[in-house]
Amino acid sequence: MANLELLEQALPIAPLKIAALESCSELGKKVNDHIVNFRKLTPKSDLTSPLYSAYQSDNYLINCKCPRFGSGEAKGYIGESVRGKDLFMMVDVCNHSLTYTVNGFLNHMSPDDHYQDLKRIISAAKGKAHRISVMMPFLYESRQHKRTKRESLDCALALEELFDMGVKNIMTFDAHDPRVQNAIPLVGFDDFPTQYQLLKALIRTVPDVRLDNDHLMVISPDEGAMHRAVYISNVLGVDMGMFYKRRDYSLVVNGKNPIVAHEFLGTDIRGKDVIVVDDMISSGESMLDVARQIKERGANRVFIFTTFGLFTDGLQKFDEYYEKGYIHKLITTNLVYLPQTALDRQYLEIADMSKYIALIFESLNHNLPISSVLNPTDKIRQLLIKHRSSLI
Repeated sequence: MANLELLEQALPIAPLKIAALESCSELGKKVNDHIVNFRKLTPKSDLTSPLYSAYQSDNYLINCKCPRFGSGEAKGYIGESVRGKDLFMMVDVCNHSLTYTVNGFLNHMSPDDHYQDLKRIISAAKGKAHRISVMMPFLYESRQHKRTKRESLDCALALEELFDMGVKNIMTFDAHDPRVQNAIPLVGFDDFPTQYQLLKALIRTVPDVRLDNDHLMVISPDEGAMHRAVYISNVLGVDMGMFYKRRDYSLVVNGKNPIVAHEFLGTDIRGKDVIVVDDMISSGESMLDVARQIKERGANRVFIFTTFGLFTDGLQKFDEYYEKGYIHKLITTNLVYLPQTALDRQYLEIADMSKYIALIFESLNHNLPISSVLNPTDKIRQLLIKHRSSLI
């Protein structure tokens, strides 16, 4: 456990409880198991003190659910008291596997439905919790973060609504544009990176990969992913390149200007392994086109890093590109729902984020600065030293 001594010396601000909504139940169980293990291994001088009420437990999850009426309407329900608790809520707004019935018709839950359920559980807490924090790995409506012409500002409105409901901390991963936090300047907003876990998964699944400038290059598939690629390339000490999207601004297709071509800016990539990094894969069209162009330029192996594998158009195209050798590994996290058919793919690898989330919850519950407990740069450097020594 990172910086265990800091947690040993700090007091919890209130008894910790986790409300993992059905959309995030599997991840919530893993987070709970890690916290149970952390606290069993963390020595405290006097666990009989009221300051450590319910500190060590076999379960920090509370019973919460959102049953629906036949009309499709719902209500939030919490099965135990949360008075005075430090309550962490978890929701996966991208979990489309859940369904409900409306007048006999089957509906799959959308991000709007999951967001409404989150508000229902907050409302069910009735303001009795000591503090409410929301872990929303994929930030709701984060792709609608800015206004172009006459458009809504959905993400900003949602954040303001959570603030008005009494939420004190909002946590997310790899936000599409973290500047959206400007909508709630007086609320804790934490945007956590995933680079360490993605690199760790790469080393675990491709042990012969050489993470140095002679054998590796990091590429951003567009301008929006530049800061992610810059960070990884700087920490690894390798060159970076980027593609930019040439669009036809005279047309609008499905609400956006169609991409005409991807143009590459960077040094020669012949013979090198390449990491392509982005925050999400939606349909995957852009990422696949970038992977194809990289291979055509003579790259060795192409590794795709993405925090959120949404795969809205399925995985058939990825299967085709894997068979053609355009991609070697696709590494994503378990922060959003992935169907079993996706998990069965040979080229798809999962970076487990549950321990990271557990450490975040523990740090906040003990009122510790996140940076003092989790430093991804130091952890990546330690990982590199260990990996490079294993290749000697």
